[in-house]
Amino acid sequence: MEITGAELFVKALKEESVTTLFAYPGGQAIDLFNALYGEKDIDVILPRHEQGLVHAADGYARSTGKVGVCLVTSGPGATNLVTGIATANYDSVPLVCFTGQVPTSLIGNDAFQEVDIVGITRSISKYAVTVRKREDLAETIRKAFYIAKTGKPGVVVVDLPKDIQRAYGSDFYPKEITIRGYKPNTSVHMGQLNKALDILRHAKKPVFLIGGGVNIAHANKEMTRLAELTGIPVITTIMGKGAIPTTHSLYVGNIGIHGSYAANRAISNCDVLFSIGTRFNDRITGKIEEFATAAKIIHIDIDAASISRNIVVDVPIVADAKKAICSLLEKAEPLSVSEWVNEINDWKKEYPIDMGRSGLTPQMVIKAVNEIFTDAVVTTDVGQNQLWTTQFLALDENRQMLTSGGLGTMGYGFPAAIGAKLGNPHKDVIVISGDGGMQMNIQEMATAVVYELPIIICILNNGYLGNVRQWQEMFYDRRYSSTCMRYRKSCEIGCNTPNHCCPEYTPDFIRLAESYGTKGIRVTKPADIKDALISAKQNTKAPTVIEFIIDREINVMPIVPPGNSLNDMILESEEHGE
Repeated sequence: MEITGAELFVKALKEESVTTLFAYPGGQAIDLFNALYGEKDIDVILPRHEQGLVHAADGYARSTGKVGVCLVTSGPGATNLVTGIATANYDSVPLVCFTGQVPTSLIGNDAFQEVDIVGITRSISKYAVTVRKREDLAETIRKAFYIAKTGKPGVVVVDLPKDIQRAYGSDFYPKEITIRGYKPNTSVHMGQLNKALDILRHAKKPVFLIGGGVNIAHANKEMTRLAELTGIPVITTIMGKGAIPTTHSLYVGNIGIHGSYAANRAISNCDVLFSIGTRFNDRITGKIEEFATAAKIIHIDIDAASISRNIVVDVPIVADAKKAICSLLEKAEPLSVSEWVNEINDWKKEYPIDMGRSGLTPQMVIKAVNEIFTDAVVTTDVGQNQLWTTQFLALDENRQMLTSGGLGTMGYGFPAAIGAKLGNPHKDVIVISGDGGMQMNIQEMATAVVYELPIIICILNNGYLGNVRQWQEMFYDRRYSSTCMRYRKSCEIGCNTPNHCCPEYTPDFIRLAESYGTKGIRVTKPADIKDALISAKQNTKAPTVIEFIIDREINVMPIVPPGNSLNDMILESEEHGE
């Protein structure tokens, strides 16, 4: 039977078990949308901007473990995906992004709304391809889904010219696919694993360093069992947080520029660093020359290119995190490391992660979230809000955190929450954002309203682009260049002293929420935090915006100054009064 390329596209989505499609129409994708018209097996979600669309697909994929799927038109529709593609690919999120394209006869002619999206995204995706023959369409889509979700997951871009969408051809869609030159590793090298275990047996001060690979592999329960079996303390990157429950006695905290004192000290003093699913980026290592200098380093990662790229390791093991951990569970033994664990616990008591301030603080807000929402997906934006969340949010198998770790994309949190809520309709979904990041994709409030998504949006409002302002305060002599969100043209030049005379903030988030037809709550004192969250939880048919007015110059501490080692943490912030 012969069908159009657009009809085959819909058939392929159904064969790939796609039930939710994040899509925005346009001239070069109109045939695809026409084929989707009235389709009952696929929910087509229409966000308000393509960047919000791709972040929503990302949040859907991270929170469900399924492949997120996007569909946009050519030109600006496609280029609006670029930030989201890079965001997802950096964090190994499986997405398949379909982009409309001008007819093949016009490609390269500077046609209306033509861009070379394959060329643009080649360096920020796992694979990108333009379909140039109708007979290649089915196999290309099958390859796209296979590549996106196997090996190290990532983003695949499939560019669909308009004439390919309209051309008739076979309705065959392959069940199996073989790709020459693409053979994802599915085994664990037992020889290397035995070497690692032999090093562990002689360790006095070992630590596990866990990255996002463990969460992507859904190996959290296995990782917890491995820590308990061996007795080895666990440190996480931001993306690895939740690999074991954060309340577990063996959990130390996050490593890195804003890591905990105990975690950074443990990394600097360990004799064996057993890392799983992290690429040792500069955000966690600090000064590379002084990173874990006393340790033998074992590194398990599914991506061979990630091993010894930033940190030279002693035992490389290319493997899926879950399979490797399961193999370790069969062979690992309890270690006598109680003195080492006690030493780390003393560091935790010496300098706990605690804001230790009066007034309304992010720590109070996030701890209230911990108490009220025991089964939730929490998304963050990027900036201080993200860092405070990674410090104070309690995670276990019932509570999940989604954040842009690799690219650090402001504007990610809210649309990602939309995707998470669509994928997890029975779970509470909470956004923790800053006032800056929230405005980058605030148009998606309409999406949340029209799809009746009861997302709770917590805005930590300090009137600044807070993370940059903190660096300006600490390392640039408080020269707050272009970070004050309350700035007016009439303000004094060079002002760096916020006070009660500052102009009113723009926007008024409460009135903005009301303009979208939903609810807004402003909280200015600690006593009102829980009531606001409980009220939002009871609003079950629409999003709720809660604006928490926090201290304007509150900082994320500790911090490792740029270019320094993990041992050079600044533990306390200088106070400034208004």
